[in-house]
Amino acid sequence: MRGQERPVPFPYTVIRSRRKTIAIQVRQDGSVVLRIPAACPVGTAEQFLREKQDWVLEKRRQAEEYRKNRGAPGVLSEREQAEKREEAKRYFALQAERYARRIGVSYGRITIRDQKTRWGSCSAAGNLNFNWRLMLAPEFVREYVVVHELCHRKEMNHSARFYREVEKILPDYDRAVKWLREHGGALLSA
Repeated sequence: MRGQERPVPFPYTVIRSRRKTIAIQVRQDGSVVLRIPAACPVGTAEQFLREKQDWVLEKRRQAEEYRKNRGAPGVLSEREQAEKREEAKRYFALQAERYARRIGVSYGRITIRDQKTRWGSCSAAGNLNFNWRLMLAPEFVREYVVVHELCHRKEMNHSARFYREVEKILPDYDRAVKWLREHGGALLSA
């Protein structure tokens, strides 16, 4: 196939937005969304998708496995989810207070959510959101997400300066980032 790019072996939807980077999202139903900057050529985005094809195929396999096993052991019942949400409210309130003092920032209210694509967020007003599914992750991962969101009170971006702020508090934060990259998909399906 010289001079011709091989097609990706799955359908996908392209969404243009004001974002600055290309992102791939594999939804729980196995559908693939390619989010690209408004000015990005489609060919560039498709090349990116081809380069990440193995990752996408693995995530689609995981999504299929989840759909097959829904309700099976390992998937939390509604009662178990409610218990984890309550646990998350207490945990994130304590940790936000603890780390906000260390970082030297304030924050608004804390909300526990069931998000499909994020672990946490920090609004411009300083309100913090955390995904209850983090309660299924190791402690060092939960602490990282708390510190990450609180550091947005100093830097509302993901610049090198932002990550230096995170590193001041958690010098080995990259361990948590790696854990989320490798295991986060399974938690979002729990």
